[in-house]
Amino acid sequence: MFLPLARRLSTAASVNAQEISHFSSLSAHWWDEHGEFQYLHKMNPVRMDFLRHKLLESARDDGADPDPARVLAGLNVVDVGCGGGLLSESLARLGANTLGIDASEQNIGIARQHASTDPKLEPSSLLYQHTTAEALLKRPKRFDVVCSMEVLEHVDNPASFLSTCAELLNPGGHLFLSTISRTPLAYFLTIFMAQDVLRKVSPGTHTYDKYIKPTELIQFFKSYSSPTPQAPIIEGEPVSLAESLKTSARPWITSHSASYIPRTQAEVRGLIYNPLFGDWLLAPRDAWGSLECNYMFWVRKPKDIEI
Repeated sequence: MFLPLARRLSTAASVNAQEISHFSSLSAHWWDEHGEFQYLHKMNPVRMDFLRHKLLESARDDGADPDPARVLAGLNVVDVGCGGGLLSESLARLGANTLGIDASEQNIGIARQHASTDPKLEPSSLLYQHTTAEALLKRPKRFDVVCSMEVLEHVDNPASFLSTCAELLNPGGHLFLSTISRTPLAYFLTIFMAQDVLRKVSPGTHTYDKYIKPTELIQFFKSYSSPTPQAPIIEGEPVSLAESLKTSARPWITSHSASYIPRTQAEVRGLIYNPLFGDWLLAPRDAWGSLECNYMFWVRKPKDIEI
């Protein structure tokens, strides 16, 4: 079960070899807009709109007045579990210095191949690496934005994975997740209908017990206090997280209310699929029933954390 979650960072690996093998076997279909990943193709513009909106909103809260069309320009972004690069390419086209990483070598190959066919994508603005979030954390570089879309429901040790993604951020950085809630409706739509009946998704793609409820994510970051390094982490050298990290006092979400989340710290929004038009909609804030299946989650790392 996802809860309870420990505050400490765990060194347990989050990569599931069976999941990687499954998605590696599907890698050739990433850019087929009518195939295995058609729902992700249609979801991608909605995910990007949410991401841009939160970055713009946060910048204005900080007293800045960025150009809405260039809110990602110059930001260092990592797309964890990038797959074939659907989100990574979108980020790079909007000016972000984008690194896409994936535990599947086949996925990275497809992502690189597709990016190479677009002359507008500068190689310096979009890089792909066959690696894991845990391995990336051992390097000194940190990011302004960490994205991990439709990945959390496929990892082992989700608490460890969340901690790793969180600590890839600079102070004040943004973590964006997209995943599926563990509800009867989610099982009916994503497994029974999409996999078993309609065969729109390959059998075995989703495992119901791995789905994460929004309340569990919120509770995790209410309890999670970001570690700060006591000694520099040198790339290529082994490091014990338990020995090299100490815990700061401030949790990422400070609200003690079960229903209220400070808008400047975190937000959850439902993603609703409209089968009549074949597209996705971002539900309004606090819309009833909107978090019963797919949803977006955003949380911001406290700006007063030292790295």
